[in-house]
Amino acid sequence: MELPSPFAKRRARIEIIPLIDIIFFLLATFVMVSLSMVKQRGIPVDLPAAQTASSESFSDEDVTVTLAADGLIYWNKTEIPPGDLPERLTELHRNSPDARLAINGDADARLGLALEVLDAARAADLRRIQFQTKPVSQPK
Repeated sequence: MELPSPFAKRRARIEIIPLIDIIFFLLATFVMVSLSMVKQRGIPVDLPAAQTASSESFSDEDVTVTLAADGLIYWNKTEIPPGDLPERLTELHRNSPDARLAINGDADARLGLALEVLDAARAADLRRIQFQTKPVSQPK
């Protein structure tokens, strides 16, 4: 005669509801992080601060011209000679008339160099030009 055990036989179970909760939490986290990422097209520089700074998204046809503190000019992330800039801006306008030009300059870059880039962009008939800045840090 076999006596029943006072302990019920239990089978191991995997609880799936907490697993689904964790997966949804990770999915929401990755979505929020990916939406807050800003694609930087220029080289990293110390941007000047401005009270009205804002972040904007760029399309693939938009271009960033970066002015480094040492006087070098970069087309997106490629260094170019200053003489090539007007030709590139004209070709940009010819290929994509609605393209935006972002002038991204180091805080220590020469103002004259920024004005040369702005003048070349206007001569190429580009109308959507912006200067990239960073927000002014608030005092604590």
